Amino acid sequence: MRSTVGLALVAFACGVCVLQTCAVLPRWPPAIVLAALCMLLAAARNGGAARAALTLAGASLLGFGYAAWRADARLADALPSAWEGADVRVTGIVDDLPALLDQGVRFAFAVEQAAPPRAVVPRRISVSWYDFDGNDAPPVVRAGERWTLTVRLKRPHGNVNPGGFDLEAWLLQHNLRATGYVANDTRNVRVDAFAGRFGDHVQRAREEVRARIHRDLPDGEYAGVIAALAIGDQRAIPEAQWTVFNRTGVGHLVSISGLHVTVFAAFAGGLAFALARRSVRLTSHMPARKVAAAAGLVCAGAYTLLAGAEVPAVRTFAMLAVAAAGLWLGRPGTATIVWLWALAAVLGLDPWAPLTPGFWLSYGAVALLLYASAGRLHEHAGEGFRQRAAHALRESARAQWVVTVGLAPLTLALFGQTSLIAPLANAIAIPAVTLVVVPLTLTGILVPFAWLFELAHAALVPLMAFLAWLSGLPDATWQQHAPPPWTVVAGCFGALWLLAPRGVPARACGVLWLLPLFLVVPARLPDGAFRLTVLDVGQGLAAVVETRQHTLVYDTGPGFGDVSDAGGRIVVPFLRARGLRRADGLIVSHQDLDHAGGALSLLQATPVGFLASSLPAEHPIVRRAQAKAPTFGCAAGQGWTWDGVRFTILHPTRDAYDDRDLKPNDRSCVVRVESAYGSVLLAGDIETRTEALLVRTRTGELRADVLVVPHHGSRTSSSLPFVRAVAPAVAVIGSGYRNRFGHPRADIVARYVNEGIAVARTDLLGAVTIIFDGRTRVAAGGARAERARYWLDRP
Repeated sequence: MRSTVGLALVAFACGVCVLQTCAVLPRWPPAIVLAALCMLLAAARNGGAARAALTLAGASLLGFGYAAWRADARLADALPSAWEGADVRVTGIVDDLPALLDQGVRFAFAVEQAAPPRAVVPRRISVSWYDFDGNDAPPVVRAGERWTLTVRLKRPHGNVNPGGFDLEAWLLQHNLRATGYVANDTRNVRVDAFAGRFGDHVQRAREEVRARIHRDLPDGEYAGVIAALAIGDQRAIPEAQWTVFNRTGVGHLVSISGLHVTVFAAFAGGLAFALARRSVRLTSHMPARKVAAAAGLVCAGAYTLLAGAEVPAVRTFAMLAVAAAGLWLGRPGTATIVWLWALAAVLGLDPWAPLTPGFWLSYGAVALLLYASAGRLHEHAGEGFRQRAAHALRESARAQWVVTVGLAPLTLALFGQTSLIAPLANAIAIPAVTLVVVPLTLTGILVPFAWLFELAHAALVPLMAFLAWLSGLPDATWQQHAPPPWTVVAGCFGALWLLAPRGVPARACGVLWLLPLFLVVPARLPDGAFRLTVLDVGQGLAAVVETRQHTLVYDTGPGFGDVSDAGGRIVVPFLRARGLRRADGLIVSHQDLDHAGGALSLLQATPVGFLASSLPAEHPIVRRAQAKAPTFGCAAGQGWTWDGVRFTILHPTRDAYDDRDLKPNDRSCVVRVESAYGSVLLAGDIETRTEALLVRTRTGELRADVLVVPHHGSRTSSSLPFVRAVAPAVAVIGSGYRNRFGHPRADIVARYVNEGIAVARTDLLGAVTIIFDGRTRVAAGGARAERARYWLDRP
């Protein structure tokens, strides 16, 4: 019976996971669920192999149908395209912990009613409230408040890039069915200071804890880390610190990990057990162990809610709940059964959990430890303190080995890298964070003394210095291409064989199954061929040109605030997914933040061969690059050849740097890339003045098969003489979906179309890739179509 239950739980989980790989949803999810229930009913009436087969088929179909049913219902709560960009009056409740932005605030909003009455607005949306003019800052918005606001919304739409974060999947999981901003309207008004729902109390408590942390640590470099450990809010952690965490493999400690919840629950349970044993009246009605289990579970639940109920914390709470239920009912299950019930419970509550890396890493780590410890028993009776301590150290080291090796295939698939120094970093960081920083932080939540947060922060300082030193080691991480799916499956099998319990023969042969992860690499381009990828960075530009053995990054996209930018969030993950360990050249066309905003993060995360730009010598990007690579200003006539591909800079002229009346846009580095197989013109943000100059002085060099359209399709650029001089087959426009500038302008798009030019837009297609190899015609492919999933918007 127990094996049948375990089989059913595994099959249910597999069905849910398979649904999340589908490009479209099945038509009749309720019918699938009904068929699955009939199969399970038939299984209950059969035995032997028939029972196992029916259970496997029925449970997997149930998981698939249930996840499809939930997804269909959630997608039905949609914003019609006709209401995108329209002013809508909504009344509702601030439904989550507001995120503080550079010039405003962003928050989830539970809509109670909308006006005009015919307006169709999803029940839960994400809105930002900006200080648009720099003078009229938005009011303080607190969790649980009820507001009436004028908002302008758009459908969920994120950047889609190879190796990049899937914002639309995240929005679906968090039930945010539209995004937008609060319009500047004097009628925006707070209706109620506190709505009083249960969730409002939780979010208000989280908000107050965050405010206390930032108030008590006004100059704390790692205040964002303390907030993440206390309430699961990681948004204040800067990109540089994330780089350290990822390179050292301790990123799991920055979230509210299962280990933190377990230790907190164990402490609370142990304290309750010690107190209960001293009460004869209590223990005469209830064993002290049950009291301890209930107390630990309640405290774990409170911590999970305070932490924002993310997957690792919910997984731990579910396992504790199953174990506590077994204890209370007198039917304790094995650790594996507890793990399986927790898996099914989380997927039942959140079928989209498999879309998050935390799901795979959290459940995977626990599963590996259970698997590798099977049959390992150790008797401590009669041992002294030294023997027990030595055994604990050996087991801790072995656990680090198991988790590092066992999760390597998944981390390579999810992140394109794995930390080689993670065992050493975790050996220091886990006890420091779990036994020192987290207890001080949690005590600081309960006891309103600033010195507790200050002590927690002080404990982090030497730890972060040590981790930063480890992160700076040249071989701290192994970075590579995104491995093909079949090599990930083979690698997981190899890891399981290598880590198998004692008695399994030839365990070392598991290494052979890990080799395809590293040896199966993307095919290189032939000499003379090159690949252009214009990344989907929103309202900005970042393009990557790959030849056989070299890589050029042209612009790095916008900054997204003080703590993140397109360089760290989009460009670097793309390079990693492509297996490109360095940028042999980086060109920052000009100083506008939508082109240069990600350069500092790229320089920090990736080796760069040289920097060329039109930036002044004192610019922070130039200063940072000078410590790593040669730097020089773009100047017409410069050029180089890589692998049979010629790169030529056509603009700016040297005189352009002396013209003080020239806009930064008109100093953009214009680069021509050409080979025997085709040509590309990268035009930055040049405007009609520079376009006219290029048409007069360099007409013969402007002709190109592909034009990356200047200034995102603005009316200040793409003059008809310039378009005709370039005469591309394809025009690629980098712009943000429904951006506030209105780029690309409809008349500019029409200008290209009227000239017989195919237009490819990143806001509609995702990242646009074009290969010049002589074997295929010049055509643009979009990441949104290549990575088709049922939740991706199809504008």
